[in-house]
Amino acid sequence: MYTILPFNFTPFDDSFLLVNEAGVFTFLEQKDFEDFIRHNLSENSPVFDNLESDLFLTTGDVDQAIRKLAARYRSRKEYLRDFTSLHMMVITLRCNQRCGYCQVSSADEDSIKYDMSVETAKKIVDFILSAPTDFPKIEFQGGEPTINWPAIVATVESAEKRSAELGKKVEFVICSNLISITEDQLYFCKEHKIAISTSLDGPRNIHDKFRRTRFDKGTYDSFIRNFKKAREIVGDRVSALMTTSAESLNKLDEVIDEYVRLGMDGIFIRSLNPYGFAVENVRLIGYPMQDFTEKYLEALEYILKLNEQIYFPEYFATLLFTRMLTFMPTGFVDLQSPSGVGIAGAIYDFDGSVFPSDEARMLARMGDRHFCLGNVNEGTFKDIFGGKKLREIISAACVETTVPCGWCAYQAYCGTDPVRNYLESGRESRNMAGTPFCMKHKRIFEGLLRILRNADDKRKSIIWSWIMNNPGLAGHETGQRNS
Repeated sequence: MYTILPFNFTPFDDSFLLVNEAGVFTFLEQKDFEDFIRHNLSENSPVFDNLESDLFLTTGDVDQAIRKLAARYRSRKEYLRDFTSLHMMVITLRCNQRCGYCQVSSADEDSIKYDMSVETAKKIVDFILSAPTDFPKIEFQGGEPTINWPAIVATVESAEKRSAELGKKVEFVICSNLISITEDQLYFCKEHKIAISTSLDGPRNIHDKFRRTRFDKGTYDSFIRNFKKAREIVGDRVSALMTTSAESLNKLDEVIDEYVRLGMDGIFIRSLNPYGFAVENVRLIGYPMQDFTEKYLEALEYILKLNEQIYFPEYFATLLFTRMLTFMPTGFVDLQSPSGVGIAGAIYDFDGSVFPSDEARMLARMGDRHFCLGNVNEGTFKDIFGGKKLREIISAACVETTVPCGWCAYQAYCGTDPVRNYLESGRESRNMAGTPFCMKHKRIFEGLLRILRNADDKRKSIIWSWIMNNPGLAGHETGQRNS
């Protein structure tokens, strides 16, 4: 007689999908599924052996089987030990662009009252280095952060000095549109090993639709010129992100081709977030979430076929494939449980206000400071990150205890966003069924599992090359990216 171990399940095409607490999945035909749950499955069948090895059942010591499950579960939640690793600093709200989907409702370029002071920047460095992690990452955001360059220089120099004294290793990223970045700034990035994350929405006709200057001019030509200069000086630490608008939703193959043409290492196909200018312009730039998931999966198929010739991962799928096929922890804040807000990352506004996520700060910019944890000029690290406010947010942000997420088959791969829940419903914890967040991720999970179920050896090797960041696994030369 065997004992059934905890798992969730759902009908899936012509069978049943089962996912256990460790995130291991399997498919069972209806008869095998019925025999399994009724304790009638033959112990001599291959199905039985697979279910036992994947810890869906056990014929031995139940406590030992649970301990094995727990070990795998702990591995998936390992990110919780590295509290807090990503620290985002809003160096200024000023920007030289006015993008149609800007999430933070950026300020005019001459509004210096929205600049972070050097003094506040140095206080934030002290907060960052008070976090338990030995490998903090500081990400400079805006607006356009290079407009307030002195605050960046002060932060980098202070963080390097203080981290060396504490035996920590700090990394830096600047999120810049590159429109006004100078050679001196690029050489500073090279000297201090600062990565640059920029934005490219596709070829000129797509990019210029919504990424425009304050004078309503397209930015594509300036971007391309400075992107190439940045690559020459800073090297492969320059990468780009795209945001899917109504303009690009039906042209994702053109966006992908542009990324390949420019020598990008891969692409992260992102949907719109409901904050800032994106809310004001939703009729112009928005789309139903089911349309995004459909086009995303079509684009992923295009990329997988492309990878038969070159190495070019799609990063969101890579993250989810990693969760489905390994026990490795992943650091994507949007899909963590408990939520990664405040735990995996935090953001410091230009005035020193602290928020548990970038979305919480965006909400404050829209007039609601519900998620503000405090201010570095008024409180200590312990007051802010160990305080009642963050504890309440996190306690309401676990999919394992959220209805109906607690019994969803995709729970092990998903997470929750208390900020978005609050924005859409007025509550940090809510019934997620039918929400855009749930719809998006459930359909993508289904699509990826369908890909895995039907993958031949060639496609499996491509997927594993993405997970392991190793082009050689897919038959490409080691070190090859997209050339």
